[in-house]
Amino acid sequence: MELTGAAAVVTGGASGLGAASARALAAAGSRVAILDIADEQGEALAEELGGRFVHCDVTSEADVMAGVEAAGRLGELRVAVNCAGIGLPKRTLARDGTPHDLDLFRKVIEINLIGTFNTIRIAASAMAGNQPGAHNDRGAIVNTASVAAYDGQIGQAAYSASKGGVVGMTLPIARDLSVIGVRVNTIAPGIIDTPMLAGLPEPAKASLGQQVLHPKRLGRPDEYADLVMFLVTHRYMNGETIRMDGGIRMGPR
Repeated sequence: MELTGAAAVVTGGASGLGAASARALAAAGSRVAILDIADEQGEALAEELGGRFVHCDVTSEADVMAGVEAAGRLGELRVAVNCAGIGLPKRTLARDGTPHDLDLFRKVIEINLIGTFNTIRIAASAMAGNQPGAHNDRGAIVNTASVAAYDGQIGQAAYSASKGGVVGMTLPIARDLSVIGVRVNTIAPGIIDTPMLAGLPEPAKASLGQQVLHPKRLGRPDEYADLVMFLVTHRYMNGETIRMDGGIRMGPR
């Protein structure tokens, strides 16, 4: 896919995996719209990359439509990368017998799963109007799941359910969008050194890294971005979920 001059939209693009993806896409010649709720960080990155920032709650149809429309003003939308997400650990039943807060469970599902689908459907609608490129490739969508979709730990019922949903909908959406020449793939990262781990002390991060088969360290956002670029540009990659985890298989805790 030719990325020079094409537009890309990245949700959760102000930091972590999203910011790394935005930088990689911009380096390849794309003009990037960053969709996030972190206004200050998002605006600074958009200015750095010569793109555009749009304040966006991915669960809002109006917000995502505004973000996709902003991307369309930068160029023909060819790429959408879904990185917006939250992880709020909570046991199904607390030690004192209190059940999991249902609103919290619903919030994780709404942002991680419904927010991803919301962005996919609106971005795909915009891509449908593109002139097809070589091999009728109109666009590529990359989603973010997690190894928790397969190896959910204690306290990850909501998170694992949301990410398992992203994995589960990848193939049927790829089948749905094949008629317009849009490919859909998903990355399931392992333990990546992102702001979600910012509260952990360095010894705790090092201990997590030692659980990885090889290399024994946390993953890096730029490694995630490398895989995003592979999936965006490789025309025969479609309907796939790829674990990017150094071979880790998470234990129960």
